[in-house]
Amino acid sequence: MKDREHPFFRPLWRRVAIVAVCAIWTGIEYYNGDQFWVTITFGMTLYAAWSYLWAYNPREPAAPETPPPVDEKKE
Repeated sequence: MKDREHPFFRPLWRRVAIVAVCAIWTGIEYYNGDQFWVTITFGMTLYAAWSYLWAYNPREPAAPETPPPVDEKKE
């Protein structure tokens, strides 16, 4: 979850899927009654939602810099 600007996360469906998997995992742990893992997975869900849905800033790939054109008329 460290590199949220990675091109893998550009499609919205992938970011939503990651948050949904974390939320489902939290529900499973809650159903099983393990409050320790509920706390951990709920924290992961909140962080994933913030990181991939709220604070995500999709950037276009940077264009390579081209050198200025050379004017052959100058000596």
